Amino acid sequence: MKNNKKHFLIILLLVVFVSSVSARVIIVADRQHPVAEVLIKCGIDVRFADNLSKAIRSAAYGDGIIVLQNRHAPSAGELDILSRKRLKVFLQYPSFIGNTVPDEQKVTLERVVMNTSYIRDMDSLAILSVNDHSFYKYSPKKLTYAYIAKIAGFDKAEYGFEGVDRYPFLFIENGILVAGADISNWQRARFGPQEYWKNLWQFVFHYVGISKTVLWNTDKSVQPALNKNSSVTREDYLNTLQLGAGWYTRSKLLVADNWQHLVTEQTRKNGEGVIFPAVNDSMKAGDGRLGILEGHASFINHDGSQPVRWWLRGDCQAETAFALSSAASVLKKPYYDTIAQNLLRYLYQTSNLRQGERNDPASPSFGLIGWATTDPDAYYGDDNARVLLGSIGASANMKTSDWNSFIIEGILGNFRTAGRNGFRGPWFRDAAMQKTDWKILSKREIVNVHPHYESWLWALYLWLYDKTQYEPLKDKAKEAIAITMAHFPEWKWTNGIQQEYARMLLPLAWLVRVEDSPQHRNWLKMVALALLKDLDESGAIKERLGISGLGRYDKIRSNIEYGTKEAPLISEYGDQVTDLLYTLNFCSFGLNEAYAATNDDYYENALKKIDDFFVRVQVKAPNHQDLDGTWFRAFDFGRWEYWASNADSGWGPWGTQTGWTQSWIINALVSRITNRNFWEFTKASFDTELFRQQCAQSFNLMLK
Repeated sequence: MKNNKKHFLIILLLVVFVSSVSARVIIVADRQHPVAEVLIKCGIDVRFADNLSKAIRSAAYGDGIIVLQNRHAPSAGELDILSRKRLKVFLQYPSFIGNTVPDEQKVTLERVVMNTSYIRDMDSLAILSVNDHSFYKYSPKKLTYAYIAKIAGFDKAEYGFEGVDRYPFLFIENGILVAGADISNWQRARFGPQEYWKNLWQFVFHYVGISKTVLWNTDKSVQPALNKNSSVTREDYLNTLQLGAGWYTRSKLLVADNWQHLVTEQTRKNGEGVIFPAVNDSMKAGDGRLGILEGHASFINHDGSQPVRWWLRGDCQAETAFALSSAASVLKKPYYDTIAQNLLRYLYQTSNLRQGERNDPASPSFGLIGWATTDPDAYYGDDNARVLLGSIGASANMKTSDWNSFIIEGILGNFRTAGRNGFRGPWFRDAAMQKTDWKILSKREIVNVHPHYESWLWALYLWLYDKTQYEPLKDKAKEAIAITMAHFPEWKWTNGIQQEYARMLLPLAWLVRVEDSPQHRNWLKMVALALLKDLDESGAIKERLGISGLGRYDKIRSNIEYGTKEAPLISEYGDQVTDLLYTLNFCSFGLNEAYAATNDDYYENALKKIDDFFVRVQVKAPNHQDLDGTWFRAFDFGRWEYWASNADSGWGPWGTQTGWTQSWIINALVSRITNRNFWEFTKASFDTELFRQQCAQSFNLMLK
């Protein structure tokens, strides 16, 4: 009897061993399917079946089945066979389980949230993105590994599932592992974070019997140009500049004659409801005569492409002109100068951005530049400052005085409508301005300690003072700067405090230029130290929230609030994200001017790291030419990928900007390559008798 039991156990062990050795994986998909390809490349023995029924019939005891084709769901009889054969099955959307088909919904702000710590290197409540896919709104399941819901957070669901509906996304039903959406498209559709998705797929592979670690193709459709620790050479700078400048034409954001009608149809006031597909491949890029669109929206399509923000902003026109004219001489591409000149002509003469009340000397808004062609009556001081700096830089690059009068009128238009202490407030609407006059506005006792909106105008006052010695320009700038520094660090902030520090570098550097004193140098160093204490060795500056209650676009406070307003890229200090739309781009410009003004290596050492970082994280996207060579707003320098909280309602982590981001980064590259700074470079064109005569005329016209 004992011998019979012994023989039975040996036979049983042999059966288990043979079944484990002979267990196969059957894939219901084409051989060219990306999941099938990666398994074959990794040496996994896989078989193929045309549909789920054939896979079940051909499967041996204990085999694994991965169903990746559409609309496959097992019948009751097939479920019985699955159970008897002990088959290990993964079934992905748009398959469904149950007697009724659940409702479907398209992903907008929803993300995947883990409901377990069982999957390697992912904690419960970890967040994964699913871009532009539909998902089933499944009813609750007993064993759910992940849900899909609209939740707030950078790396984890900060508020859990509070206040939102959630639907099972990865769960077990009848012994089958089910995904509520097509997740096999994750690389092409740029799901993130990448390591999380690799871990989730490894869990799927283990479930169907694949114990070997599967290595995915690292040549992603959209990725940083270089690795984190790559050395950066002058040749890398030149290649990055060439690719970045060429992006302006490859992106087809320059409006052309044959599709100008689309701008009229698709643009809207306030930049809301302006997200539409980019023009198709058959369309040509314009040459600047009809302006340039804002950039790409922070939305990733099913195929990994991105739609465009169909909006013509004033700042983007001048900033793009600055970038292209800067690249023109370095790359020896005179056509870039042609586009730059056309953009300035569009800005100041063809469009409505400097027309109407803005071009009437009797108007209090004379000289101001409109926010956008749909909102020419809105005047942001910050936007006006970048328009004017871009116009100055482009004019100096092209050695032209064509735009001098607009530059002078723009600076004085903002200067004379600032209050006694040099502050203007965030913005004006023309209707309100027309009810008063500039002299009344200039006597206001307003104090707005908010460098994002105010400080680059102070820099312009100092720049113009240097050319004219008109003392009130310096006095207003000094007064505003002194008040701001007296409040340090209790400043208002926009999407984070780092951008306020970054913006403040420029006026402080130029204050040293016009009055080099220990106090002014100390102010500059004080702000730089506050900002650069978060400078990573890679060249990224970690984002930081400001003092609670002083933020205009503060931390997202609930799941309901997520995606409803402008917002920071992070949830809390420590999230390893840097911002190339609001912080790092402007920091580079300010640090370059700070180093030139002081010759202090502290600024140059930080600047070199940041400029090298720009080279490393430029977007490499050979399959998406309209993205190839750009920079996205956000970069996770811990993971070394494009990732952050996508809470911002208009300008999230994957947004591009022809002005704010692309222009200032390109100019950072040019400054590094040519060893130049803005203050000294523009002197040759503007520190002239002609310019002073033009200023005198405008002073008499606008300040009397």
